[in-house]
Amino acid sequence: MAPVARQAFIGVGANLGDRWGTIRTALTELARIPGITALETSAIFETAPVGVTDQPVFLNLVVGIETTLTPEELLVKLLALERAAGRQRDKETRWGPRTLDLDLLLFEGEKRTSPQLELPHPRMWERAFVLAPLKDLLEHNIRFQLPCWEELCHRLETANISSKGITMWTPPK
Repeated sequence: MAPVARQAFIGVGANLGDRWGTIRTALTELARIPGITALETSAIFETAPVGVTDQPVFLNLVVGIETTLTPEELLVKLLALERAAGRQRDKETRWGPRTLDLDLLLFEGEKRTSPQLELPHPRMWERAFVLAPLKDLLEHNIRFQLPCWEELCHRLETANISSKGITMWTPPK
């Protein structure tokens, strides 16, 4: 019996180098991964850094996917894409600048707490740079309007998502 595709949401960010070029390449490569059967993106937001504030601004968006991969298999693929973009997690400052950040935020029907992966993402509800694009994706893409996400949608509708330091961003033509 073939594995059933489930939905997941990935936070995407970059603030070093060609931010949009790096993100665009990562999205292309993500769509090519065997086991990812659909990929949709939110609007793109330019956001002020959080934590370490003396660094360039970020581009952030959320990607919704359908996948037959397990959460752990998907995480391995996301970390490989980060490394391919030049990210060295073991040599960077926490919340510091990065070429590419891919965070697995939510995975349909799954909760995890392990050293490698926590689902839902533990700081997701503290980060407007995650919530604003996630809300955008869920509001504008019927693919992700499933009963399993109803509670998430309701929580996003009632959340006080700060717009401070967040603006919509349009890629250059």
